[in-house]
Amino acid sequence: MPTSTTTLRFNDRVDSMQPSATLAMKSRAEERRRQGHPVVALSAGEPDFDTPEPIADAGMDAIRNGFTNYTENPGTMELREAICRKFDRDNDLSYTPEHVVCSNGAKQSLALAIHALCDEGDEVIVPAPYWVSYPEMARFSGAEPVVVPTSVDEKYRLRPAALEEAITERTQILVLCSPSNPTGAVYAPRELEALAEVLRSHEQVFVVSDEIYEHVIYDAEHRAFASIPGMKDRTITVNGFSKAFAMTGWRLGYMAAPEPIAQAAAKIQGQFTSAPCSISQKAGVAALEMDPEPVHEMVASFRRRRDVVLERLRDIDGLRCPTPEGAFYLYPDVSSFLGAEAPDGSIIGDSSDLCFYLLEEHNVALVPGTAFGAPNGLRLSYASSMEDLETALDRIEAGLSALR
Repeated sequence: MPTSTTTLRFNDRVDSMQPSATLAMKSRAEERRRQGHPVVALSAGEPDFDTPEPIADAGMDAIRNGFTNYTENPGTMELREAICRKFDRDNDLSYTPEHVVCSNGAKQSLALAIHALCDEGDEVIVPAPYWVSYPEMARFSGAEPVVVPTSVDEKYRLRPAALEEAITERTQILVLCSPSNPTGAVYAPRELEALAEVLRSHEQVFVVSDEIYEHVIYDAEHRAFASIPGMKDRTITVNGFSKAFAMTGWRLGYMAAPEPIAQAAAKIQGQFTSAPCSISQKAGVAALEMDPEPVHEMVASFRRRRDVVLERLRDIDGLRCPTPEGAFYLYPDVSSFLGAEAPDGSIIGDSSDLCFYLLEEHNVALVPGTAFGAPNGLRLSYASSMEDLETALDRIEAGLSALR
């Protein structure tokens, strides 16, 4: 059989892109399950609840009624108007449909915003721990991610002085995520005001505000960054339906932005994917208009789980973990276990080693902090049953206790 002489060459930006560590850990956990290991996975970032019935009914009605064709590229007028009403009701923000672009998930909205605003040589400030895709999106746009570390002592919040120090004449975007994936941290309104005060002296900097966990919140108040005086014209608010409405597989997100940015994002989308699924858009309207009680019940369940898991983690010597005020993650600091020796003699050099040790030896899947730019921690999702959480915590405690 002749050997091909064709040389396969990828775009340099693809070659430099890192695969998603959260998806990689999920795949490895599923592989071990297929091999017969009783893995408990606390690595996935999605609610373990069914989509609420009114939303599911709206999707099925869309199919039955033949609403299965392409829609307008930025989304149906019906959905964009519903999103505008949502911003007015929940965030005290006034938008028109021309400011809104609906996309195939909030992840696509983030990518559209970053690619619309960034060019070769620009810089994107990303506080760490960060969601794994922010730096990769920046790199693929030609920009350089500027990672600004935060600490467990700061409860993983970006401080104004650190923001000021990170800004240069090349800074184009600050990415904020509140409530945060992976830490669950929520910026208080006064903290957002303090960051906005820094940005007022740097008019070239836009803010991409990832607010996908807006309604999954416990001990804090959510404040939309665009609602801070002077920030609306410099903020792209990204949100969606996956987390609050348990609609991860429906793939529906949106952004609200100054009209020229929305137009640029829609232009990119028009050439890459076009509009999101018509059926999902009908479901999205129903989600925004339904009685929010199913969402409240889901969040109450997450809060109970958070409290149980947090108490268990704090009983383990060597772990430090701030109280997450939103989302459904904990991000304990595990630095006291780094450098330890496992029972087989191997050394736990970083949080990746620790997570793979816990997976391979104790059948619990977590995501290492190396994926989030904060290698002293790891992410634990409590979007699982209480039974699975208790089993996983027993295994984590046993695994950490076996290290020397």
